[in-house]
Amino acid sequence: MAGEPGNEAPNARSDDLAARLLAVSELHGDFVLSSGRRSSVYFDKFRFLADPALLREVAGRVRELLPAGVTHLAAPEGAATLLLAAVALETGLPMIVVRKEAKAYGTRTQVEGYPEPGAVVALIEDVSTTGHQVGRAAKAVEAHGCTVACIILALDRGGADQLRAAGYEVEAVVSVSSAE
Repeated sequence: MAGEPGNEAPNARSDDLAARLLAVSELHGDFVLSSGRRSSVYFDKFRFLADPALLREVAGRVRELLPAGVTHLAAPEGAATLLLAAVALETGLPMIVVRKEAKAYGTRTQVEGYPEPGAVVALIEDVSTTGHQVGRAAKAVEAHGCTVACIILALDRGGADQLRAAGYEVEAVVSVSSAE
């Protein structure tokens, strides 16, 4: 779990938040993950993203993990944009939504919002098992001329390792290991 070593109060708060986030979102059964893998454990992100009090706490913890110098917040399109909006309200930082691909109409861009080249971006993801979706979003942000300062995962179930291997700085509100 992320936290500052030797700083008892934040760790205690993080442990409590982690316990509550896991209690709400961890499901057991037979599930197919977005990666196509099967798992007996599934973390239902909507169970913490749809709870205003818990969402506010997770957003506050994400805010604490942001490195200095970040000018924009980003998330892959989808449920992570709920957390993105909550963190933006906490920080006042502008948002970027990264589409899976550019649309053939409208602005025809994959990176939506107002990021100027040179913007320093923190990418936010709700749950990550492989890091694939947020990694793809990071590459799109970089192709837009921005710098990805870090990737922050609300719940890391293994994706952080792949993202770090790809050269990204990664933090997580909660990390769980998969025995599968």
